[in-house]
Amino acid sequence: MSPLTQQSPKNRALPSGWPVRRTPRWVLLAIVLVVLATVALTLTHKPSRAEQASDMRGFLTDMTTDIESCAGGVGESLSALHLVESGQASTSTDVSEGISVAQQGAANCSPVNNQSIDDLDSYQVTESLDGFGLVAVVNDLVIWAVPDAENVQTDVAAVLAARTPAAKSHAESQLNRDLVILNAERTKIDTPINKAIKSLALHSAPPRLPG
Repeated sequence: MSPLTQQSPKNRALPSGWPVRRTPRWVLLAIVLVVLATVALTLTHKPSRAEQASDMRGFLTDMTTDIESCAGGVGESLSALHLVESGQASTSTDVSEGISVAQQGAANCSPVNNQSIDDLDSYQVTESLDGFGLVAVVNDLVIWAVPDAENVQTDVAAVLAARTPAAKSHAESQLNRDLVILNAERTKIDTPINKAIKSLALHSAPPRLPG
């Protein structure tokens, strides 16, 4: 046998009989130019003031809608406490109703019980408003709801439920501390929103957050 091994016909590459067409270079170049132009347009596009103003109005509407049920509960809880402490509502029924309002309000500020707070937790701020720091505002608004507003309303229920002067004093001290935290969080929310409103010359206001 010859030391030279011949290639088996099965392993030999056979011509297909059809020429392989190559994409013309000018077509590839055109595709690259289109892609580059699209990227450049995306990077250089700046929203107009009118677009930003419209998006800001939408943002404020969304924030107000998502937080209003929790915020409303805070206002109702503090009002119930004021009525009892001022003597305008002093019966056991009034106190029991105030406790119920505060407890339900606290539960309603949790994303587990309130779809609006859950929606707020996953909210995406439109890119046209990137320069106003509103992503942090959304995060702070969630914190305002839970745990801050939740804690305040739990404290209100504790003050109303207190049966001894010592228990009431302790509950009131906790409520005052948590109100300070709640209102500080509100300032963190209102400051960038008011700055954006002023910059865009809007006749609007931040969401109403009782405290």
